[in-house]
Amino acid sequence: MVFAGNAVQAQTLASLPTSSNPIASMGAAKPLVAWSKFCDTHPAECAVDRSEPETIELTSQTWKTIVSVNQRVNSSIKAVTDADHWGSVDIWDFAEDGRGDCEDFQLLKRRILAESGLPRRAMRMTVVIDELGEGHAVLVVRTNRGDYVLDNKTSSVLPWSKTGYVYIKRESQDQVGWVSLGGIATSPTTTANR
Repeated sequence: MVFAGNAVQAQTLASLPTSSNPIASMGAAKPLVAWSKFCDTHPAECAVDRSEPETIELTSQTWKTIVSVNQRVNSSIKAVTDADHWGSVDIWDFAEDGRGDCEDFQLLKRRILAESGLPRRAMRMTVVIDELGEGHAVLVVRTNRGDYVLDNKTSSVLPWSKTGYVYIKRESQDQVGWVSLGGIATSPTTTANR
């Protein structure tokens, strides 16, 4: 764990990451049922304010904030599946009780970053297939230097193309809904992954 802490510290203190290409969207995609239920309960979390920028101007201070929030949330939440936590296959929430699965980590990170002044429109919940071939949720932060991934599996914030994940779909930046990222023809129905 000392190495992981040093990597995060180095990432925080380092200059801005190198630029990379953003993820291209490929049309509409069906949202997950659990996301739709979350939006019914928390409509402001899912609303799209088109007056906000689509990307974040990545400054040294903004990068430091993004890396710090990723690390802080990852270290403060205990990973548990929704089945163990709620007795249900897929529920999206904020992990306010200190426990949650992948999307709960990411929703909390987005809320904290939005409270820090980052535009919610530039921070999109994203569904991927992970290294185990399972559905997983990450938070993609869209910046003027490319798209970066906040993930509960690592405290390093990585360019999307360096995660090893297959990108399936993400929240739209233009309306309440989702867009396809072209990863596979059929997408997971849940993200019940720690």
